[in-house]
Amino acid sequence: MKTKDVYNPQKELIRSLDLIEKEKGISKDIILEAIENSLVAACKNEYGSADNIRVNLNRQTGEIKVFADKTVVETVEDPECEVNIGDARIKDAGYQLGDIVPFEIVPRNFGRIAAQKAKQVVVQKIREEERKSLYEEYLAKEKGIVTGVVQRISDSNIYVNLGNVDAVLTKKEQVPTEVFEPTDRIKLYIVEVRNTTKGPRVTISRTHKDLVKRLFEEVIDEVRDGTVEIHSISRDPGSRTKIAVSSNDPNVDPVGACVGRDGMRVGTIVEELRGEKIDIIRWSDDPAELIENALSPAKIISVDVDELEKSASIIVPDNQLSLAIGKNGQNAKLAAKLTGYKIDIKSELQAGQDMI
Repeated sequence: MKTKDVYNPQKELIRSLDLIEKEKGISKDIILEAIENSLVAACKNEYGSADNIRVNLNRQTGEIKVFADKTVVETVEDPECEVNIGDARIKDAGYQLGDIVPFEIVPRNFGRIAAQKAKQVVVQKIREEERKSLYEEYLAKEKGIVTGVVQRISDSNIYVNLGNVDAVLTKKEQVPTEVFEPTDRIKLYIVEVRNTTKGPRVTISRTHKDLVKRLFEEVIDEVRDGTVEIHSISRDPGSRTKIAVSSNDPNVDPVGACVGRDGMRVGTIVEELRGEKIDIIRWSDDPAELIENALSPAKIISVDVDELEKSASIIVPDNQLSLAIGKNGQNAKLAAKLTGYKIDIKSELQAGQDMI
């Protein structure tokens, strides 16, 4: 006749922890140590604030024992921490003064307390480790891009699911011209990841200029592998971006690699940015050449650069002035941000009048 298995809560605890370790990757020893510490605290409440209470949890069987370690003395002054040498030698004749003698004790309601504490610790540790794992997962994605799904829109905020965590795209980080609806899938730049008691707090953006940089790395092989290098980006989110690139391979045209055949490559990025225009210009170590490139598509007559003051005076044909400056000064502002130079643009006529 087959013997019926007797339920053993201690062994069941170990089996459960083995399963948790396997499925969630949470160390069994870490949880058992935490259970021991919580039981020590519970026992100290029972026996005062004695520092000699020790809990031993068998890693194989789950059996829990509580000990009070007492010092062997001639005359006992504190019975919770000390034991007379005569009583100690009843346990073992070899004990000497100053030795530590372990006495097993059984606190009141210890079985119930142990079960309760074990459950609390297991739940707490699982939550802590899951939060830690999520934090590390998204910390590795900081300064990169992720795809999120719009969940809802409320009070100018867009609530987005990033897969394992939710994040809020605040009004400040939204492009004013973009309109999203629930279930839309969008690319987002992860500005920062913070660890909190409720899990990782992920700050996301659609306005950050590095969103464009990461999209170029994602779409264009030559950028991703370092053949084409992005030196600088200036952006007016939702309207226009200027990006300066160079090639580390003389056989690769950096601008052509980014544009792609029939504009397919940059077109993919423009589509993701909901129609934002992108000017791809050739980088130059010569400030005058770089500034001229940055003012594209306007034609330039001359560039006078003051490298010490980080400023430049530009002369353009009369019919190119508005193009060089751009609507509301956008072209000039983006060129200035891209190059790091303060730019003053004048037409031929204006420059001639200044000389009179």
